[in-house]
Amino acid sequence: MADPSSYRPRPGEIPDSPGVYRFRDEHRRVIYVGKAKSLRQRLANYFQDLANLHPRTRTMVTTAASVEWTVVSTEVEALQLEYSWIKEYDPRFNVKYRDDKSYPYLAVTMNEEFPRVQVMRGHKKKGVRYFGPYGHAWAIRDTVDLLLRVFPVRTCSAGVFKNAARTGRPCLLGYIGKCSAPCVGRIGPEDHQDLAEEFCDFMAGRTGTYLRRLEKQMMEAAEEMEYERAARLRDDIEALKKAMEKNAVVLADATDADLIAVAEDELEAAVQIFHVRGGRVRGQRGWVTDKVEEITTGALVEHALQQLYGEETGDAVPKEVLVPALPEPVEPVQEWLAGRRGANVSLRIPQRGDKKALMETVQRNAQQALALHKTKRASDLTTRSRALEEIAEALDLDSAPLRIECYDISHLQGDDVVASMVVLEDGLQRKGEYRRFQIKGFAGQDDVRSMHEVITRRFRRYLAEKEKTGEWADGEETATNGESALPDGEPLTSSLKDDDGRPRKFAYPPQLVVVDGGQPQVAAARRALDELGIDDIAVCGLAKRLEEVWVPGEDDPVVLPRTSEGLYLLQRVRDEAHRFAITYQRTKRAKRFRAGPLDDVPGLGETRRQALIKHFGSVKRLRSATIEQIQEVPGIGRKTAETIAAALAQAAPAAPAVNTATGEIIDDEEPDTTAGSSGEPVTAGLPDERRGQET
Repeated sequence: MADPSSYRPRPGEIPDSPGVYRFRDEHRRVIYVGKAKSLRQRLANYFQDLANLHPRTRTMVTTAASVEWTVVSTEVEALQLEYSWIKEYDPRFNVKYRDDKSYPYLAVTMNEEFPRVQVMRGHKKKGVRYFGPYGHAWAIRDTVDLLLRVFPVRTCSAGVFKNAARTGRPCLLGYIGKCSAPCVGRIGPEDHQDLAEEFCDFMAGRTGTYLRRLEKQMMEAAEEMEYERAARLRDDIEALKKAMEKNAVVLADATDADLIAVAEDELEAAVQIFHVRGGRVRGQRGWVTDKVEEITTGALVEHALQQLYGEETGDAVPKEVLVPALPEPVEPVQEWLAGRRGANVSLRIPQRGDKKALMETVQRNAQQALALHKTKRASDLTTRSRALEEIAEALDLDSAPLRIECYDISHLQGDDVVASMVVLEDGLQRKGEYRRFQIKGFAGQDDVRSMHEVITRRFRRYLAEKEKTGEWADGEETATNGESALPDGEPLTSSLKDDDGRPRKFAYPPQLVVVDGGQPQVAAARRALDELGIDDIAVCGLAKRLEEVWVPGEDDPVVLPRTSEGLYLLQRVRDEAHRFAITYQRTKRAKRFRAGPLDDVPGLGETRRQALIKHFGSVKRLRSATIEQIQEVPGIGRKTAETIAAALAQAAPAAPAVNTATGEIIDDEEPDTTAGSSGEPVTAGLPDERRGQET
């Protein structure tokens, strides 16, 4: 624990201007980022008598080993830089609203020739229209099912769409009238785009136009005695009204606004957001955070605004944002929101009327969310603490292992040997620090040797960080460590900088290393650490057969009770490491199975490979083509054509594709629908799981 006076800046050294400051720990890891109108006054608050500080602020300043700052011109720039650094460095003491799920959106892929309506989560994509977020995916599907009667937009995946186009038969929705079936040409691209635009307009709240139009068409059909058509239009109107009823009108003036409410106590705060569009609640979401320091409600609101709109632009930022308390000062935040939207944004506290009543509803939701979170967390904290204490007692550790790393090896009969590293901090998964390895030091199946290689590579990196040798060169590290690149070309360990403070891949040591295996794997891991001179990290292994815990140098295992929380924790981290390893191994294996003779042609990328297969129909026809015929493909010059011809001449012809259901050999003269990345037919045979057992 550091003494804040040991790194306190000298008087007059801190500028009296706006800026952003960073606290770092002894490993140079950024642990806190903050902004200030006056850096001098703000930082002075941290270097006072520790007894006067908030308990969590006291923990932060005693964990830190240094502080640095960056001066900016305005408070708006400070706000932007603070958000960027919190997102980049992921500091442990900052207010970060966390949630146990990603909220689903109703998305319309307007960037495709035939837009598709679907449920989407995660990062937003360019050219896609989003509506929501919704509390549950089933709510989206219910709404879409009702609207497809009137707006029969495509909802199928790309694979289903292509298969229907190939066979000339639409899917079930096309037959029952809930899809306009663009896959078989019942509607053209332009008409389908217009249909998708109408769907988006309705979801955006412009509902009156479509209802009036359908009612007019229904009356005309009835007057012309087309009663079946009139009945169908009547049912369409009812479907639209039912979909609208799912989002009740809450603001009569068709307001577009987000309402943010905060419920808090001394340690935690819960935030609830209602998204109101066209006067209707279109979505709801909520977050919970720890209060790292003594922080006002206005500051909590400011952090919520940063997280909510930090990646949004345009109409995704509403005209009006209603909050329980205003940030101090409010002008930079308003200016920042206006910059994200491209127009003025009203940030205010509702005082009366429907908006105040709705804010009270949002506030009740926030209070319930905080109460539910505290109920769950109380049990969770107790369980995790007991589990870590049991592990420390069983392994004779000085203290509870707050960071645990678990390693597993996976392969398929000695092929595609890979390893995984998963991380627990305070008993919780830290997925951002999971890592995966390719075993390159030798060929074949040897779990003990593989474990030794992985532990050596991981902790050699840690020692390099500890010695602060500067930035690694990828080529040098590959030569010395055998470090490999991932199949997609992303380096497994990118360049490391001692001074950047970013969450790095192998910079921080665990208190406990867990390996999936018994005595041999544990001995290999301990030997790797001893060879590197590391003696302050405990090692244990969890054998699958009897769930025995093995420690180095012991002939007998440590047997934890079957009801032990410590054993449950070790089992969870072992199973997570196994899942992560086998997922990576299957990915590598699938890519190898899809590989074809065109994959190794230098200078031939995915686009030109697909163009070749599309032009010739199959690799067999391409193999028999002349250089002049290959040159007919757009983008293929003579030199590339000669390289392709030479590569295909050297490669052995692939085995014929087989229909596994009928045993029929598929004629390669037909268009190749089973092509992999290179267009080579996938050779049929026994399923992968029957060819050998994965470990």
